[in-house]
Order: sequence, then structure tokens, then C-alpha cells
Amino acid sequence: MDDARHEPEGNASPESRRRPVMESLREYGRGIAGGLLFSLPLLYTMEVWWAGFITRPVHLLLYLLGTFVLLLGYNRYGGFRRDVNWSEVLTDSVEELGLGLLVSTAVLFLIGRITADSSWPEVVGMVTVEAGSVAIGISVGSAQFGGGGGGGGEGGKEGDEEQEREAAEHVPGQLVIGFCGAVLFAANVAPTEEIVMIAVELTPWRLMGTALLSLLLGGLILYQLDFTGASRFTRHRRLADVLMGTVITYALALVSGALVLWFFGRFDGNGLSICVAQVVVLGFAGVLGASAGRLLIQS
Repeated sequence: MDDARHEPEGNASPESRRRPVMESLREYGRGIAGGLLFSLPLLYTMEVWWAGFITRPVHLLLYLLGTFVLLLGYNRYGGFRRDVNWSEVLTDSVEELGLGLLVSTAVLFLIGRITADSSWPEVVGMVTVEAGSVAIGISVGSAQFGGGGGGGGEGGKEGDEEQEREAAEHVPGQLVIGFCGAVLFAANVAPTEEIVMIAVELTPWRLMGTALLSLLLGGLILYQLDFTGASRFTRHRRLADVLMGTVITYALALVSGALVLWFFGRFDGNGLSICVAQVVVLGFAGVLGASAGRLLIQS
């Protein structure tokens, strides 16, 4: 997925820029492991299978398109590399989406969800719904579980520090990474019936408490608890920066949660108050992804 980018272009032959076969296989293996790590709960969740049965083709297409856009964003901004180009980003994203479809098909077949009696619409729906989170997990896994390499020395350290400062200041990139993290976490919970049940039963005071706790948790993770990567990937200069970063992180969690709930049909037949309550309840999981997950998947 990631091409060899460290050799100067003028001196590198096409053969030397190609990855060895074993290197490619290892990278695909890391990606598949990451995809399963982040998405296995969804592959084993009955509500997600049913979502594949009932989701309309146009929604499935929008879901695949949204997943592809997230893959493009993560592959572009995940490492904040200066030498990345959009051709490589596009190639990586297509490969990861294809692997997501293949891995989803294989797992669903092995656990007996795809059989000889399954209709094509059912198979396509299930595989497509599952493949989104698998593909994002593959993208994160291939990038974050890679072997250590790279140049040490002072020049390398100074370059890393400068790159990290640029990463912290790159607001669009941080938003993309935070959104990816929120979707990864929220998608593992959103399809379940428990979200609706909790939303129906929560009193307004408990719901407000959940929202305030989510805000507090996001702010603590990003700015106070000294998580790995927090000092490198967050701006921490003034109180205004902390407040703004916390609010934006929670907003990402709410938006991602609302989109995931809408896709899985959790708003259908529910009033506005129940829909809002579901978003707030899911926002608690989403804020973990948008804060802790954001730090983990780019550290």
C-alpha cells in the first residue's frame, strides 16, 4: 500500500521503487489484522446482517462512497507525510476497500452467514455494510502496525518534531483523523438494539449528564491525561484552544454518530427526542474514538 518513498527519485530505477513481494504480503497481512481488530464485533453482530438485508441500493452506494472518502482522508492525512501524493493515496484507498470487501466476504462465509441458499441482494448488502468498517480498520492497521524503520539521528528527530508540529497545526487533517476514529468506535455500537433501549429509558437529566461526561472525557484525554501522542497532535497553548478542541471533538462524535445511526435505520419511526437521545448516547462511544482513537491511529 505505502510505496517506498525514501529513495531519491532521480537515482531510483523503477525496479528499486517497487516493493518486494514479501514486503507487500506483510503489509496486506498487517492491514487484514487491523481490519479484523477494529471490525470483528460488527462481523459477529446480527443487527448488522439485517441492515445488509434491508438497506436500499442507493444507501449502500452512498455508504461505499462515504467509506472511500474516509479512506482517502486517512491515507492523505494519517501520517502527515510531505512526500505523499494523491496517486498513491488513491491506489491505497482502492486496495483497502477491495480488501475490506474480500475479508468481509470470507468471514461471513466461514461463520455461515453466506450460504448456497443466500440470494445475491442479501450477500451484496451484508458484505457492503460490513466492508466499510473493515476497510477503515485495514487502512489504520497497515499504517500503524508497520515495522519500524526510518532514519534515526538528530536530523531524523528534528524532522519528526517539525512534522509533528505541522500535524498539530493542520486543522483539516486533525478533523479527518478524529472523524475516522469516531466512526470506527461508533459503528461497533450503533447497530445494536441497546442504543435505542437506553435512549428511550434515559431521563433528561441523565441524558444531560451523559453529554457533559462525554465532553469532559474528550477534553481530559486530549489535554490532561498525557496519552501517548497528545502533546504532539493537539494544540495546547491557551484555555480557548482547549475549549475549542474539546467542543469540536465532541461535535465530530455527534455528527459521526448521527450518520451511522441514520444508515442503520435507527431513526426510522422514532420521534425527534428519541433520535437526539440516541445521538447523545452514541456520542459517548464516539468521543472516545474522536479523542483517544484519534491519538492512537496517528501516533
